[in-house]
Amino acid sequence: MTSEKPAIEVRGLCKTYGAHEAVRGIDFSVAAGEVFGLLGPNGAGKTTTVEILEGYRDRTAGTVSVLGEDPQLRSTALRQRVGIVLQSCGMYRHITVREALTHWSRFYPHPRDVDEVIALAGLGEKQDERTRKLSGGQLRRLDFALALVGDPELIFLDEPTTGFDPAARRAAWETIRSLKGLGKTVLLTTHYLDEAQELADRVAIIKDGGILAIGSPAELGVQGISRYQVSYTDADGSVLSEETDDPTQLLHRLTSEAIARGESLLDLSVTRPSLEDVYLELTADV
Repeated sequence: MTSEKPAIEVRGLCKTYGAHEAVRGIDFSVAAGEVFGLLGPNGAGKTTTVEILEGYRDRTAGTVSVLGEDPQLRSTALRQRVGIVLQSCGMYRHITVREALTHWSRFYPHPRDVDEVIALAGLGEKQDERTRKLSGGQLRRLDFALALVGDPELIFLDEPTTGFDPAARRAAWETIRSLKGLGKTVLLTTHYLDEAQELADRVAIIKDGGILAIGSPAELGVQGISRYQVSYTDADGSVLSEETDDPTQLLHRLTSEAIARGESLLDLSVTRPSLEDVYLELTADV
């Protein structure tokens, strides 16, 4: 977030297929150096939006700027500044990790050092392994490495940890955090709400081609749902909880009543809605 000019700017973006509106006039921007998450159920318009930003799909209406250029023009100069991790990728099975990265690096004018990228992606022990022998998680790390070797300014991560076991997901999270530490801009789509909560500076929640809410995970937790959850353990050992729009008033009542009874409210806690709570409420079918 060090530049005044957004890395991505979208205004009135629409994409239609006949009578179907896949994306309906959405607006958002992504600051340089920001990790921005696009969240939404299947068919919400996430992938269509990202493919338009990547230059893979033409828009029907609206304006889009990616690193100051229109991705629909598919310029070589823009592609050299962007890295992409698709939902699934293919790689020639008979070359090693190092050979793949060395070959890929030659497409870019100023690539990162291959050894550095191998270390960043956590592939040091597999650098001389042929890709056909890599596990699913290791292949996904190779996808990360291929997206990073050109030293891009902006990286698109489309469902980057789908199918990962918990340890592999955590390792991928560290890689994404390291990208932010390098000053890279990241646009992330994910079905994992904990992933977005953990990694994204801001998120946009999309449903039916429109943006329902946008902000930091903490802001959406506060603004998206006004209710708070107040929980405590009573004198009988029962765990009780109540929802309220005004936790101050509820706490005053509960503590006053407990003091009048000569009791304590053990494990008293007040929790705000999480990003997952907001997401589920906003995307629920009414």
